[in-house]
Amino acid sequence: MKKRIVVKLGTSILTQSRGVKNSVLQALVGEICALKRNGAEFILVTSGAIGAGMKELGWSKRPTDMNKKQAAAAVGQVSLMHIYQQLFIKHHVKVAQVLLSRGDFNDRRRYVNAQSTLKTLLKLGVVPVINENDTVSIEEIQFGDNDRLSALVSVKMHADLLIILSDVEGLYGSLSTRDLIPLVAKITPKIEKLAGKGSDSGFGTGGMASKILAAKIATASGAAVVVANGSRKHVLQDIIEDKSVGTRFVSKKSLSAKERWRLSSSLLKSWKSV
Repeated sequence: MKKRIVVKLGTSILTQSRGVKNSVLQALVGEICALKRNGAEFILVTSGAIGAGMKELGWSKRPTDMNKKQAAAAVGQVSLMHIYQQLFIKHHVKVAQVLLSRGDFNDRRRYVNAQSTLKTLLKLGVVPVINENDTVSIEEIQFGDNDRLSALVSVKMHADLLIILSDVEGLYGSLSTRDLIPLVAKITPKIEKLAGKGSDSGFGTGGMASKILAAKIATASGAAVVVANGSRKHVLQDIIEDKSVGTRFVSKKSLSAKERWRLSSSLLKSWKSV
């Protein structure tokens, strides 16, 4: 197995009122390391810094003030990375913190530099753990809990697969009956309408709408996308083995390196908050 996989871990499966959900994260890290030994390359895009910071600062409610959000992210990022490091080191795997901002995607020189650094880390066997540089930017809230950031990373790194994990099973055809849509061959206006808008989590910002947009971006560059429940046992292994897990979005034709940068740059110029 030789696949480059981006895994986005949502706030809803990472944090709770008492802090980080260690049991869920421990299980996912174990899966990643086992699959990594079989030849897969993994890049993590993590949310949860603000939620972790809230715990450290003793806050029960997510702040609305931007400066407080950034302060919570700065505090939480330290504890979050410490947890990742401690969990991965048990499997003799090193991690690297990578904080990105919009300029790392729409400026060509910075885009290539960040890409080269990530490629080097993968060659060294290191798992990059990516988050947005929340303390100096405001896009995390607008990015939708880093869903779109994970899509941009998938585009930049020529990923084969983007897995977006949260606390929902996938895209439902009906919220009342909870009929899961297992496969989406094309993201149509009807599919986008099913996604709705917003977040059910008191700690995160990304609803299904931001995940659909992320899938639209990543599939356009040639990556398949799966949205699934991160608390499910063996979720990563089952997805890679093409078992019926979550909602899978079919990839389109792969793009060249220059086309990928143009896609990222044009999207950043046109985005509005979801």
